[in-house]
Amino acid sequence: MIKFKENYISKALKGIHFKELTLVQKQVIPVLQDKKDMIVEANTGSGKTHAFLLPIFDNLNLDKNEIQALILAPTRELAKQIYNFANELAGYSKKKINVELYIGGSDKQNIINKLNKGMPHIAIGTPGRIADLAIKENVLKIYTTNYFIIDEADMTLDANFIEELSSILSIIPDTSVNAVFSATIPETLKPFLSKYLKNPTTINVHPNDISSLNISHFFIKTREQNRFNTLQKLVKTVNPYLCIIFCNTKESSQTVFDWMKENNENVTLIHGGLDYRKRKQLMKRINKLEFQYVVATDIFSRGIDIVGVSHIINYELPRNTEFYIHRTGRTGRVDFDGIAISLYEFNDNQYLDRLESKGIKSTYVEIINHEIKEAKTRKARSKREWKENELDYKAKAVVKKPKKVKPGYKKKYKRAVEAEKKKIAKKRKR
Repeated sequence: MIKFKENYISKALKGIHFKELTLVQKQVIPVLQDKKDMIVEANTGSGKTHAFLLPIFDNLNLDKNEIQALILAPTRELAKQIYNFANELAGYSKKKINVELYIGGSDKQNIINKLNKGMPHIAIGTPGRIADLAIKENVLKIYTTNYFIIDEADMTLDANFIEELSSILSIIPDTSVNAVFSATIPETLKPFLSKYLKNPTTINVHPNDISSLNISHFFIKTREQNRFNTLQKLVKTVNPYLCIIFCNTKESSQTVFDWMKENNENVTLIHGGLDYRKRKQLMKRINKLEFQYVVATDIFSRGIDIVGVSHIINYELPRNTEFYIHRTGRTGRVDFDGIAISLYEFNDNQYLDRLESKGIKSTYVEIINHEIKEAKTRKARSKREWKENELDYKAKAVVKKPKKVKPGYKKKYKRAVEAEKKKIAKKRKR
């Protein structure tokens, strides 16, 4: 049984409807209460944010007006979400707990003026803005912090924040408890962690490997030229409560969004090319469930909590299999079930093998007369396609294209190839 020194924390947990602590919270909180460095690898939606916030709040000294916890997140949206959770907890304390958010897009001079009057107890922000305020402007006094947290660490390092993080860590006191949280900890992150963490406790919480128990994974075979047609059929077939359609680029997301808008779907578009203020407004509207569909790039795939996402559609499979987990983790959160539907093509077979080796239970389906029906397994299809491709290759090796092209030669050539394929197939049967 985990005990908290501060009575208001128990009240806060009841107030925010915590029935019980999640598995990751039960493992992480005691270690942070003991003030030990940590590396935590846990699924999206497992409760990582409260796992580090609760022990931080329990160890605040409100008689000291200085920074006691510094929390970094790779995007403004994630930083704002952590800030909202922290403020929610702070609201249950009788004493004032000062939590501040430092991200790009806000009035820098106002922030500096406010910091010159005093420090917050908890500072939350993106690496770029925190480094700017702490190092360049020297107004954010982070050298007093007791806890330094990096959330979504793999994405933070992917976003090329290494220089800012190194600068920030050079100011963090040696006595600080440093903890790294992420859905995945890639090998490339480990040298950084070994340099800055002191004998860290490592916790891995991955129920059913990395696949959420609450998500059903469906895959629909398509081809590059008719991918869009498959999506059209799919949108006309499913009736989601809230669906996020993921694309790999701003260009493809814009194409999908434009088509859906033309077809009067209740849809919005969100990607990194939008100005932060616009993204912030859209996030509020999305959380109010004003849309049935959200077309998005991977900026929307990490850590953002939206209640009610019933479906994820991968219009394009993400380049990295780990991002498949991040994307599909937007649904099936806590006690809800979710559905993930991905469009794939023949060239994705190795990618799908890797997903299945990591615990994804795949169901292969097709759309027939506006119904989703189970299809032959991918491997059976691949075997059949390989045989067809092999026959085609051998027949074309026999039937040579004419050197001089005459009218109607394409049809004649095609008929000759098909006839040769039948001959080859008959010989094999004998």
